[in-house]
Amino acid sequence: MASFPDSVNENDIAKAKFIGELLVPVAPFDQKSGREAWTVAFAPNGSYVAWSQGHRIVRLIPWTKCLKNFAGGQCGEGTNASSPRHLSRQTSEGGQVIPVAGEPPEHTIDCGDIVWGLAFGSSVPEKQSRCVNIEWHRFKFGQDQLLLATGLSNGRIKIWDVYTGKLLLNLMDHTDVVRDLTFAPDGSLMLVSASRDKTLRVWDLKDDGNMVKVLRGHQNWVYCSAFSPDSSILCSVGAGKAVFLWNMDKFTLIRKLEGHHHDVVSCEFSPDGALLATASYDTRVIVWDPYKATILLELGHLFPPPSPIFAGGANERWVRSVSFCPDGLHIASVTDDRLVRFWSIEERAPQAIASLSNGLCCAFSAEGSVLVAGTRDGSVHFWKCPHRVASLQHMCRMALRRVKTTQQVEALAIPTPLRDYLTYRVI
Repeated sequence: MASFPDSVNENDIAKAKFIGELLVPVAPFDQKSGREAWTVAFAPNGSYVAWSQGHRIVRLIPWTKCLKNFAGGQCGEGTNASSPRHLSRQTSEGGQVIPVAGEPPEHTIDCGDIVWGLAFGSSVPEKQSRCVNIEWHRFKFGQDQLLLATGLSNGRIKIWDVYTGKLLLNLMDHTDVVRDLTFAPDGSLMLVSASRDKTLRVWDLKDDGNMVKVLRGHQNWVYCSAFSPDSSILCSVGAGKAVFLWNMDKFTLIRKLEGHHHDVVSCEFSPDGALLATASYDTRVIVWDPYKATILLELGHLFPPPSPIFAGGANERWVRSVSFCPDGLHIASVTDDRLVRFWSIEERAPQAIASLSNGLCCAFSAEGSVLVAGTRDGSVHFWKCPHRVASLQHMCRMALRRVKTTQQVEALAIPTPLRDYLTYRVI
């Protein structure tokens, strides 16, 4: 068994440029369990990077500060001007770090329990709450509001003000671990939580965090959920090969996607909403057309491809996380074979790889130039992403697919090759 097909020589694959890491100091007799960085996220406006560094702690660091320190090699133990930046013990154990003038504050937040999921929420663009009673609210969220939601092991969800580090809301209804959180990207501050209690719950933070709906249908743990860019569709994935698509205007199930052979643990839509990537323990990332429920591309991490029976068990190539780059051309995956892979949607072999032991999660920066990945020891690592200038064709395709479904494109009176390109059948 190999990590790449016979036609691909691993030595010929480009190595992603490593730019830095933020390490968590390990105290004597520190237990290995509970230190995991289960989730990492960038703020929608690119101002912050946050991750769960284990032992109930979430770190919030201004992204511009990270980039400056990576370039300068500051604050590291045993680093120099040309080496990646490491996070020192002093900045890891304190509370709020005093920022320089004009720089957003850095925060270390104790959430009170192990943090499994986190997500940034912004009220920009401004959108009204869906609730009926809007005459009085405890919180008035302005356009410059930036929130951080954290999902805990005890089933609670805590909402924090990113700029002050203060706790705003404590949402309680789940009966098991809150594994993942995602905000609607339309600025409505609609929050969806995915839990081991086999449910998804929809919360309206503009209505003081009231729960709007419980989405039921999963027969096992729900691992992850993701909104489409227009906030109309939600994908949820979980144990038992489950990939569900939900209508978030009516809160009803649209369809189930069938194709994985093991638990599905991560999902994300492309920036134009035309593609959906799902990662599974069956060693594959599948790229779907969510409107047609068809498989457009399979990205394998074990060769020859395992049989469904073998893929459904322990195979040492579990894919832990997948993330779509904002350019709509690249996908990143984190796998148990100690590799991070950077894929192009136009190729079936990785465009670049990077070494990472015990990786658990990954996310692209808001502008798409950097990938961050979290590990079992609570640290996070950063790489520069493979870059190329997008063609005018691709940019036009993304612009069209942001407003047209696959069925609407197929109904256009255009040549077949152009229709196939616009519906991503040629990837």
